[in-house]
Amino acid sequence: MKVHVHQIPPEGKRFEGIDPNTILDLSESDIVPVSPVSYALDIGLSEGGLFATGQLGVDMECTCVGCLERFKLPVTVDDFAIQIELSGKEEIDLTEPIREDIILALPAHPRCDWNGERTCPGVHRQAPPPVTEAEDSSRDVWSALNQLKIK
Repeated sequence: MKVHVHQIPPEGKRFEGIDPNTILDLSESDIVPVSPVSYALDIGLSEGGLFATGQLGVDMECTCVGCLERFKLPVTVDDFAIQIELSGKEEIDLTEPIREDIILALPAHPRCDWNGERTCPGVHRQAPPPVTEAEDSSRDVWSALNQLKIK
């Protein structure tokens, strides 16, 4: 998304739209964008700089780390914010900061049960059964040393 500085009035301007998902430049096959990147940004000028705040969003198709099934995951950035020094530029490209914030919002370990609407059929770890006192004493790793007779 490119912004022309001279088109921004003193009170700022709202920009809403979409960019192609190719701006994300994701090379992984486990997380693939399936919708355009949407944005709703309030952009203004202040003391030699440009600021932008707003929301970003894109739908991703991910592979669940629990069951390896593909699922759709909406990724949103509700608090996008950036300040860029103008330094005489007439056009500012916000593509890279938008890309970075969306990538940072991606889950490190995506799960198909992320929103609680479904139960992942993958392997779930269960808590071990409680240990009885007799079992606990038989597991005592120091019991053999406690039986030593040292003179």
